[in-house]
Amino acid sequence: MKKEHTYILGISAYFHDSAAALLKDGEIVQAIQEERLSRKKQDSSLPVRSIEFCLENEGISINDIDQIIYYEKPFLKLERLLETQIWQYPFAFLPFKKTVKTWFTEKLWAPAMIRQKTKFSGKISYCEHHESHAAAVCYTSPFSDAVYLTLDGVGEWTTSSIGIFENNRMITLVEQKYPHSTGFLYSAFTQYCGFRVNSGEYKLMGLAPYGEPIYMDIIKKELVRINDDGSIQLNLKYFHFHKGLRMINSKFESLFGQKARKPEGKMEKHYQDVAASIQGVLEEIVLRSARYAKEITGKKFLCYGGGVALNCRANQKLIESGLFEDIHIYSASGDAGGAIGAALSIWNKDKNRTIIEPASYLGKQFNSDEVTAILDAHEVRYSLFSEDELINKAAKLLSEKKVIGWFQGRDEIGPRALGNRSILASPIDAEMRDHVNRSIKFREGFRPFAPVILEERSRDYFKGINHSPEMLY
Repeated sequence: MKKEHTYILGISAYFHDSAAALLKDGEIVQAIQEERLSRKKQDSSLPVRSIEFCLENEGISINDIDQIIYYEKPFLKLERLLETQIWQYPFAFLPFKKTVKTWFTEKLWAPAMIRQKTKFSGKISYCEHHESHAAAVCYTSPFSDAVYLTLDGVGEWTTSSIGIFENNRMITLVEQKYPHSTGFLYSAFTQYCGFRVNSGEYKLMGLAPYGEPIYMDIIKKELVRINDDGSIQLNLKYFHFHKGLRMINSKFESLFGQKARKPEGKMEKHYQDVAASIQGVLEEIVLRSARYAKEITGKKFLCYGGGVALNCRANQKLIESGLFEDIHIYSASGDAGGAIGAALSIWNKDKNRTIIEPASYLGKQFNSDEVTAILDAHEVRYSLFSEDELINKAAKLLSEKKVIGWFQGRDEIGPRALGNRSILASPIDAEMRDHVNRSIKFREGFRPFAPVILEERSRDYFKGINHSPEMLY
């Protein structure tokens, strides 16, 4: 008997931002990050809860899945770690010893762990890390003919790639390999400025506008050579990621004349200037990479993915450059989106493409009865409003400088709150940012918020505005 539907399950796991995504006949119908269900920020574990959510929400069992695809190739990644160990021996031995246990008990055996946890007996495939990034952005784009660019820390060996997307196929043209990585360069400064690598990069981006880019020349002279095609060469004598668990070493600190800031340390002007400087360097790398992608393909449209594509300021520079008629960036362009990209990649290898837009609101949702049942159970006072009443009530509260928790529809996937799980406050009050950061978010005072505005009114308030529904510019 022929099956009514084809289901593909994509999975990302074991590094950061684990997630699961379910495709039904080529359409993304469910996708959620494990952190949304485990309540552990950037949960990296095998996304068992996410898999169960996808199946339950779709009303199917694991036996209905035709194929599972994992977002990278663990054996290739282990090959890089082993070669780096040999290259850097004996310096890298102790940190390798600390990480090798997880490799031989979990990461290397991802398919076996998936089968054990889900009881899946069908086919499990692999997709290369940067192919997952490229597929996530290409197959969620409105374009049928484009060039793609991916930039992140590292996948198996690749740290960036350029390729063409046409006739529903992706063809890689250029790749940069480890250890020369734009993502690692930025993460090194993330650590230097006192933030956590792989989660604090957006803090570094938020800090940059408060400083002056006075160290750009030093960075480009000593730390990184930027080639005309956007590829880079890192001066590894200043870095430690290839030898140990830290990104930088004492030579890096000496170059800037101060020790790395402690996470709880004072945010001095020095670190603001350093943040501004690496932000300027990152923008130069992104622009050169995009310009080269344009030169070698002549494409009018760009699909841009990978973790670096979450840098709003660099993206704005890219738009302002006018290199392309339009640019598509996926809201989950980091590793969480790899689960979606892997699934889309395997589907589109031998099927006709299903245009997917939007692809951000794919997670958990609750109806009114479920919400009120929880409120009643916890004895929380509440009032019920019609939609018009609710909108008017919210507008009035905002005008009175109140802060609102806004909850509607399905959970967003990716690191940005896009209106369905958001904190709302009026920007009219100049003190509001500090109030929300200090009293509600409990975070650093320099951290920014995204403005929300009707699209048709955006040009009344912002210069060079681009269609930006997903907090990416």
